Amino acid sequence: MARSGSRAGLLGRQNECQALDDLLAGARVGRSGVLVLRGEAGIGKTELLKYLLERATGCRSVKLAGVQSEMDLPYAGMHQLCAPLLAGLDDLPAPQRDALGTAFGLRAGDAPDRFLVGLATLSLLADAGGKQPLVCLIDDAQWLDRASAQTLEFVARRLLAESVVLVFAVREPSTGKALGSLPELPVTGLTERDSRTLLDSVVTGPLDQRVRDRIVAESRGNPLALLELPRGLTTVELAGGFGRPDAWPLSSQIERGFLRRVQSLPAETQRLLLTAAAEPVGDVTLLRRAAERLGIDVDAASAHADAAELITLGTRVRFRHPLVRSAAYRAADPSDRREVHKALADATDSQLDPDRRAWHLAGAASGPDETVAAELERSADRAQARGGLAAAAAFLQRAAALTQDPARRARRAVDAAQAKLHAGAFEQAATLLATAEAGPLDELGRARIDVLHAEIAFVQNRGGEAPPLLLAAAHRFGRLDVALARDTYLDAIAAAIFAGRLARGPGLRDVGKAARGAPSPQLPRMPDMLLDALAVRLTDGYSASAPMMKRAMEAICDEQIPVQEALRWLWLASVLAADLWDDERWHLVATRHVTITREAGALSALPDALDSRAAMHLFAGELVAAASLVEEVETVCAATGNNPARLQPLGLAAWRGHEREARTLIDAIMSEAVRLGQGAAVTVTHCYHAVLCNGLGQYAEALAAAKEAAAHPPEFASPRWGLVELIEAAARSGSPELATDALEQLSEATQASGTNWALGVEARSRALLSEGDAAEQLYREAIERLMRTRVRMELARAQLLYGEWLRRENRRVDARVQLGVAHEMFSQIGAEAFAERARRELQATGAKVRNHTVATHTALTPQEAQIARLAAEGLTNPEIGAQLFISRHTVEWHLRKVFSKLGISSRKEIRTMKLEGRATSA
Repeated sequence: MARSGSRAGLLGRQNECQALDDLLAGARVGRSGVLVLRGEAGIGKTELLKYLLERATGCRSVKLAGVQSEMDLPYAGMHQLCAPLLAGLDDLPAPQRDALGTAFGLRAGDAPDRFLVGLATLSLLADAGGKQPLVCLIDDAQWLDRASAQTLEFVARRLLAESVVLVFAVREPSTGKALGSLPELPVTGLTERDSRTLLDSVVTGPLDQRVRDRIVAESRGNPLALLELPRGLTTVELAGGFGRPDAWPLSSQIERGFLRRVQSLPAETQRLLLTAAAEPVGDVTLLRRAAERLGIDVDAASAHADAAELITLGTRVRFRHPLVRSAAYRAADPSDRREVHKALADATDSQLDPDRRAWHLAGAASGPDETVAAELERSADRAQARGGLAAAAAFLQRAAALTQDPARRARRAVDAAQAKLHAGAFEQAATLLATAEAGPLDELGRARIDVLHAEIAFVQNRGGEAPPLLLAAAHRFGRLDVALARDTYLDAIAAAIFAGRLARGPGLRDVGKAARGAPSPQLPRMPDMLLDALAVRLTDGYSASAPMMKRAMEAICDEQIPVQEALRWLWLASVLAADLWDDERWHLVATRHVTITREAGALSALPDALDSRAAMHLFAGELVAAASLVEEVETVCAATGNNPARLQPLGLAAWRGHEREARTLIDAIMSEAVRLGQGAAVTVTHCYHAVLCNGLGQYAEALAAAKEAAAHPPEFASPRWGLVELIEAAARSGSPELATDALEQLSEATQASGTNWALGVEARSRALLSEGDAAEQLYREAIERLMRTRVRMELARAQLLYGEWLRRENRRVDARVQLGVAHEMFSQIGAEAFAERARRELQATGAKVRNHTVATHTALTPQEAQIARLAAEGLTNPEIGAQLFISRHTVEWHLRKVFSKLGISSRKEIRTMKLEGRATSA
């Protein structure tokens, strides 16, 4: 795009230039900035990046350009961006250093999780920005490899108090919504006046007014079109009119213009451009080696005057525009492309870059080639070892296409489908499975396909499609591999738990019955104990299975479980502990699960682990800690591209008594959960709805919600919690017969459980339906039992109900004691609706209730509170940053705000503050 002078900016881009100037100004005072420029090809995004680069005086800059042919190579884009900064790699914490080094192939190691790579990149950029403001320019971001795109989006969302600017340019329309969570600025066409000004600057000869008007109209303000469309016209056409149709999309018209220019070049120059287009790295030395094998004189071919306007050979190969690259590749026939790829493969060092060499060999293949397919398979193994699932999937997919033997082709297609699934490419995975199913497969292969179909269904909506598919696979595995069969039955139970009441095929009992038919193991493992207990729970009921469930939980808590087994099964163990009302083991298992997933960098498993831990915090009355974990879930889900779970945000709103927020979440969750067949989410939502309404004193509505929550007893935990809410709501709304029936159901489970939590809530519920001394003894028993547990919320509710009963018995002095304790506990916890209910009861006793002022620390945001607790534990800023997925600079910024809000000046003083909830790393 033509300039009107670097100080004045770009023609017609005053607003865009001002936005970029503001980002630079922020970076110079220690404030990070992120912006995504979106627009069609040729609209001027690259020119805006150049403008920003020119204005970034006194700043360090790093650049990255996405390349379409590198989209399947993991971290290819990240390596471009970070290569100038790798001198700071050794300064990173060891797990981050090793993860990033392995991802870039700088060191050997296990496959790094994308989460750790993202955290390492964040630290690397933040540290660089701490020395000198850092400007990162990412052009053609729509062509970033998946791993790089996710990493950069993760980093961009976590930047706050660093002198780092990230600006992306994304061509529209793009597949999906690349970088959709980030601030963006649409770059639209120039005004008609600016379009005419730009056109006049490049047309030197006579231009017919009708032609001028048509070029301006056809370009729709696109600067590159204004510059390039006239180049495709003859002198006659410029002077008198067009001789070609204009029905093609604008980007196609521009590319066709480039295509005509490429085709007008000498044959040797065209072949040079083709070779450069097929080699995405931009390595001039490699290009020269390949050209030599093709008999091309690079200097002579590139010296052509028209070629110089399309490609530059400097320290790197640079095309004038990405459309030039695609035009050069399109201009060649298939045989020429294969010849060029063969030359590039021969010129690529098989030791230094075996994967790119294999990719070029695949491009050179004219038909099935087992040697190349095997090399691609080895490349897939290397890519997977670096955490490049998308690349592994691409290698395997290409290997399958080049495989002659039908059975081997089907196996490779299954392998490719599995890699595509784990990389998040669900539609491509399904397509590859269809290819595999058309080939000859043994029983094990058929079973793997069943499992993959089930996993695709499960990860897409966690509804009812997965259980029957997993059961079919488990049945097949039963004849082939006992351990695989039993593990798959356990997966089927987990899927059935999510489907719950909305199962569209076999329900919980059906899945349990099938699981009881699983082949017996020779040497039982922890998952085998879990499977047996859950199968009996689903078929014979809660009471019959309680002893087995307890033994399974004892084994899980007492044994050293291998990391991979822990990652796979500890979520189910948490479900079992909650179902047993075993607060101690729930706390232990959920904490261990979070710790292991964090240490392993298992980003996909972390949200479920955090979600379970957050639910435990809610019962413990540690709402700020729960809020911190909810925020962490949202962060991790944003990094992986998944939608964050919304059940615990609802739990927070319900226990806090935030009615408007809770009702909005209830409507949203119910609508989506019913559509997707997520029965467990429906049950939990009804349960939280009942909690909300009991807190607000809306007992009739609480009763209706609790009846729905308790309507499906085979489901885990929530139906029994729903019974507790039902009994309180029914007792308060004049429905004692409903409360009595519910108490009978509740008692069967709580007696089988036998924990203080279970027996405490049973005693509290029974007291609601009792009178006189019997009621008082039950309330006292409930309080005594619940005082021995972690579930402070249940204890506070017991004291509230006891106080309400005492007031109705006209024992006002005794009532004030219990109600005062309940009011203080609920106020400290932040359970505002229950606190207000206790305040009203206290006032009814004649007590003067002072307005409870929330302690200063509750003004902290959830993240500030989490950082304060971790600092109180003695963690350093880098350690806190690593745990909370932020840079140490952002930790420092938050701590300054914490010090200000708490009126302190040192970390030591934080330890003297009584922050809500215990200091915990969870």
